[in-house]
Amino acid sequence: MRAALTALALALTGGSMPLWADPSPVVVELFTSQGCSSCPPADAMLLDLAEREDVIALALHVDYWDYIGWADSFADPAHTTRQKAYARVAGHDTIYTPQMIVAGHTHVVGAKPMEVGDAIRAHAGVDHGITLGLERRGGALRLTLAQEGEAAGPAQVQLVRYDPRQVVDIRRGENAGRQLTYGNIVTDWQVIADWSGDRDLTLDLRLPGDDRAVVIVQEAGHGTILAARELR
Repeated sequence: MRAALTALALALTGGSMPLWADPSPVVVELFTSQGCSSCPPADAMLLDLAEREDVIALALHVDYWDYIGWADSFADPAHTTRQKAYARVAGHDTIYTPQMIVAGHTHVVGAKPMEVGDAIRAHAGVDHGITLGLERRGGALRLTLAQEGEAAGPAQVQLVRYDPRQVVDIRRGENAGRQLTYGNIVTDWQVIADWSGDRDLTLDLRLPGDDRAVVIVQEAGHGTILAARELR
């Protein structure tokens, strides 16, 4: 997957394609594990969030529960690394599951609908002056970025692939005997470009396979998410 997602071209913006200037959906990242008995309520909440048009909900399964009787079939060490980076930026000494991070900024412990809802509302409608266009062309994706007004600063353009839904029979560990449904399971997360925001940008990317795609523009160093769009 990583080798396949290769940039074919990088140039100044040109041609016509759909651009959105309206506020981006709010990205909610859930750090979770099949081996964590506290996680199913958060997993269920993510399934609900995934149905909302104003939210991009993503489940990042971590690997640090794998030694307690059940190895998460979706776990990726890169997700643990991303969670650690968020903790470091926030000045936190530990990581845990379940945890939701809203818009790359607000940390919510566990499955707390009121806190998650408040965080989504706080970030909804925030305009960072970035227009983001996505267009699928067969097995390729054209991505266009433009900054209106003062540049937001160094940012990373990230391409995320996810599997919309899987049902798993847990046979061991804290959730032994349960059949659990998981949604928007991240299968690949790549930084595809660094962007200063001082000029428009177009990227043409290969996009093979059936997994859905999300593009996220985030302040460098695991900062605030500035723009995001989903291509289904």
